[in-house]
Amino acid sequence: MNVVILGYGAQGKSAVQHWLDQGDNVTVADQKTGLELPSNVLAKLGDDYLKNLDKFDQIVRSPSIHPSQIIDNNPESPDILSKVTSNTNEFFRVCPTNNIIGVTGTKGKGTTSTLITKMLEASGRKAHLIGNIGTPPLEVIDQIKESDWVVMELANFQLIDLKYSPHIAVCVMVEPEHLDWHEDLEEYISAKQQLFIHQNQNDVAIYFGDNELSEEVASASEGILIPYFESPGAFVKDDNAIWIDDQKICDTQDIKLIGKHNRQNICAATTAFWQIDKNITAVKSVLTSVGNLPYRLELVREINGIKYYNDSFSTAPGSCKAAINAITTSKILLIGGHDRLLDLNELYEQIKQNNSSIRTVIIYGASKDRVSSGLKDSGFENFQASDSQDLKEIVQLAHSQAKPGDSVIFSPGFPSFDMFKNFQDRGDKFNEAVNEL
Repeated sequence: MNVVILGYGAQGKSAVQHWLDQGDNVTVADQKTGLELPSNVLAKLGDDYLKNLDKFDQIVRSPSIHPSQIIDNNPESPDILSKVTSNTNEFFRVCPTNNIIGVTGTKGKGTTSTLITKMLEASGRKAHLIGNIGTPPLEVIDQIKESDWVVMELANFQLIDLKYSPHIAVCVMVEPEHLDWHEDLEEYISAKQQLFIHQNQNDVAIYFGDNELSEEVASASEGILIPYFESPGAFVKDDNAIWIDDQKICDTQDIKLIGKHNRQNICAATTAFWQIDKNITAVKSVLTSVGNLPYRLELVREINGIKYYNDSFSTAPGSCKAAINAITTSKILLIGGHDRLLDLNELYEQIKQNNSSIRTVIIYGASKDRVSSGLKDSGFENFQASDSQDLKEIVQLAHSQAKPGDSVIFSPGFPSFDMFKNFQDRGDKFNEAVNEL
């Protein structure tokens, strides 16, 4: 079979090896020229890499490529999508175990997926954490056994054309996001729903009970619907303990994860694990030992009583709002980045409401002018706009104004593409800048 892999990133590379191992003839199609490819792989490189795809028997879509791009570049082949698959679809097709938990949503799916994996491991099970969190699914397919569990973090990019659903599907908080990639909010929600839409009556659909969009996503399932953050799922009782099934798991003061928003993720993970094993000891051991993931309100360093938090994973206003609520001390907030022109009014209001605890807001990047204007219009004027393209200078500016007891919170609230390769690159540069102080 002649197979073309669209895109040669991490998932593309694992896809190439997978289809080569099956004995197929593999071509890599990518906009970049000059790629170093395996000697037994053909190349289709350059600006026209998405054209004339109908000559292939199978087309493997990488997550960054919207299906509409394939249609638009092959107008003479109206049924071209019938040939399209993806790494995620192929993983579901060939995975040796049915013990799969899929997690989607806007923010919190990485933390939720990690917690579920840790709970499975604490209960003595072998678990694999894969997907959007960093490990391409096909990269580990040969390591998975029938009795293992798989936890998949899945973004809208992987889900938009998914043809399978896992036995347990989880939707965390959902808010408008990636509307520069999707046609509209309806398509974004529809992409998330694909994780649930193929479930049967014996499957389980878990959703954030306090979020209408999360419920809308999960309602596509024909399975058992279970809300969390309220009974019968896990919930926070009296603001001081995690409970499920009339059983106390642990006190919130013993939870290692920073931020009240992480209580949502904790309840999502606990509810999912509870469908497999009602093991309080395993859940409690994870909740009291697992801290914030890298780039997610990660404490980098404390210098002379000043704490520096790296929340580079914050690529939308909602994440920045969560960071403001999570750190209750006096704070200096660093925000800015590539502007997708999302509605920022709720973020402005959140900053204004926390005026007494926010010493200043330092704004940088492509969104600088709009955010500055928006904050001023909202009545919040304690901000500074930096023209610097050097994050070290921006961190130095924050450091010069911070006092003992303050927290410097790097929670951009915008994508990184105006100044950095990705949020990891942005986060690494923040860590470097802090460690050089």
